[in-house]
Amino acid sequence: MLVTGFDIIFFWVARMMMLGLYAMDGVAPFHTIALTGLVRDAHGKKMSKSFGNVVDPLDWMDAYGSDAVRFTLARGANPGTDVPIGEDWVQASRNFANKIWNATRFAMMNGATVEGGLPAELSAADRWILSRLNTVVAEVDAHYDDYQFAKLSDTLFHFAWDEVFDWYVELSKTTFMAGGPAADASRRVLGEVLEVTLRLLHPVIPFVTETLWTTLTGRESVVIADWPSDTGFRDTAAEREIGTVQQVVTEVRRFRADQGLQPGQKVPARLDLGGTALAAHEAAVRQLLRLQPAGEDFTATATLPVAGATVALDLSGTIDVEAERKRLTKDLGAAEKEKAQATAKLGNEAFLAKAPDHVVAKIRTRLEAAEADIERITTQLGGLPQG
Repeated sequence: MLVTGFDIIFFWVARMMMLGLYAMDGVAPFHTIALTGLVRDAHGKKMSKSFGNVVDPLDWMDAYGSDAVRFTLARGANPGTDVPIGEDWVQASRNFANKIWNATRFAMMNGATVEGGLPAELSAADRWILSRLNTVVAEVDAHYDDYQFAKLSDTLFHFAWDEVFDWYVELSKTTFMAGGPAADASRRVLGEVLEVTLRLLHPVIPFVTETLWTTLTGRESVVIADWPSDTGFRDTAAEREIGTVQQVVTEVRRFRADQGLQPGQKVPARLDLGGTALAAHEAAVRQLLRLQPAGEDFTATATLPVAGATVALDLSGTIDVEAERKRLTKDLGAAEKEKAQATAKLGNEAFLAKAPDHVVAKIRTRLEAAEADIERITTQLGGLPQG
C-alpha cells in the first residue's frame, strides 16, 4: 500500500507504478494507493513561508499535546481532500482529550471495573450503551478498511462524548446513588464500555488512551491488546427506550434555557409518566433536569407534553409568561409553515411522479415532525397561565 498526496500522482506515483511493473514482470508494486489531501491553514490557503501562515506542529504539541494535534489531523483526513487546520480546532481536540481523561477518572473513582463477565441482569441504559458500542465497533472497522480516517474519528468523537460521557455516565450517577446489584452491574458495564472505547480511540489518540487503559485494566499496554470485535449484541428496544428519555430531557432542557434558568437551578415539577417506558427512569430524569418533587403549594405554570409523557413545571416568579407566549406563537407559525410546504409537495402529482423514493420519504418525515410540533406547541400554549 502507498499513502501519498494527490499533488505528485504524475511526478512520482505513476512513474513508481510503471517502473515497478517493468522491473517486476507485470506485477503491480502497490495493491492500494491512498491519496491524502494537503494540510492548509484555517482559511483553506496553502501554507507558505512567504504567506507567513506556516505552523510548526511542535509549537501546538507543546501547547495542546501530541494527541490533540494527531486527532485534529485525523479528523480532517478525508481521502483526497485538503485539510484546513486552525488553532481553535486543536484546542477543541485538547478539550476532547481532557473529557476522556476526566470521565475515565470519574468512572474509576466510582468503581468501574473490567474484572469478570458482564452481568446477566442489565438495566435498559446498560443494554442501550452496549448495543451502541457494538454498532460503533462495526462502523469503525468499516471506516478503517476504507481508509476513512475522518469518518471514524468523527464517529468515535460523537459516541464517546455525546453518548458515553454525556448520557451513560450521567445516567449511571443515579444508579450509583441508589446502590445495590443494579449499581454493581453498571460499574461493570461502564468499565467494559470505557475499555473498548479506549482501544478504539488509541490509533488516533495514543498517549492519553495508553495511560488510561493500563490504569483501568492493570495490563501491560494497549498496543499489544486485541483489537475490539463486534459481538453482534443489539437491543433496539433499549435504544428506543433511552432515546425517549433523551428526547424528554433535551426538550425540557431547551425550555429551561429559553426561560433563562441556570442549568443547576432546581424547579418543582410533577411528572406524568404513566403508560410509557419513562416510568422506570423518573429518578434519572429528575436528576438530569434538576426537578424537585411537587409540594402542596405546587402550581403548574408550564406544561410540556413530550414523547407521551407530561412534565408540569412550577416556574412561579421565574418565567415571563408573555415572552413565552410570543416564543411559542412564533414556533407554532414556523411549524405550520413547514406543514403547509410539505403538504403542498406531497399533493403535487407531478412532483411525486419524478421525485426519488427517498426524497418523498424525507418530506413525509418532515410533515410528521411538523404535525407533532404543532400538537406539542398548541398544548404548551394552552397550559400557560392566562394573564
